[in-house]
Amino acid sequence: MATRLIVLDRDGVINRDSNTFIKSPDEWLPLDGSLEAIKLLSDSGFIVAVASNQSGLGRGLFDRQALRRIHRKMRRAVHKAGGCIDRIVCCPHTPSDACNCRKPAPGMLMRLARHYGVSLNGVPVIGDAERDLAAAEAVGARPILVLTGKGRNALAALEKRGKRVEHYANLLSTAKSLLREQQRMEAR
Repeated sequence: MATRLIVLDRDGVINRDSNTFIKSPDEWLPLDGSLEAIKLLSDSGFIVAVASNQSGLGRGLFDRQALRRIHRKMRRAVHKAGGCIDRIVCCPHTPSDACNCRKPAPGMLMRLARHYGVSLNGVPVIGDAERDLAAAEAVGARPILVLTGKGRNALAALEKRGKRVEHYANLLSTAKSLLREQQRMEAR
């Protein structure tokens, strides 16, 4: 069976976002339905990976140990809900670093493609910001916007420019739509 990968942004998609950054496990709070969404995706055979800009590291707002604790809490919460996050990749750079991994650059997505040995063509990449969608488009993935986190503002900005994008209210509604689509394809 071919690897079915799905890539999620973290802040604003899985957990609440903060303009002051998520700096500790106590600040990491899952969004309603996000853990259930990851369970549904995992149960349906998707490999769930996370690609997240974490410029708070580069800004000195938290260290790698704090980030590991945040991710440990996230993984435990997902596991407790019955799901699995297989891999997490992060960019620690600030916007001024001009790296090739910070979204909208596609470096983290390409890293995941190499790790799994797959093409990203059509792979769902779910985010709440234009930069998530731009990274997905750069590698031929399927950009999907959720309206949680920064998503509503991103949708308004895109629509103002006349750009249409696949979007859903939240990660759970996205997962349910993807699974209905998968069932229709399997029924053919």
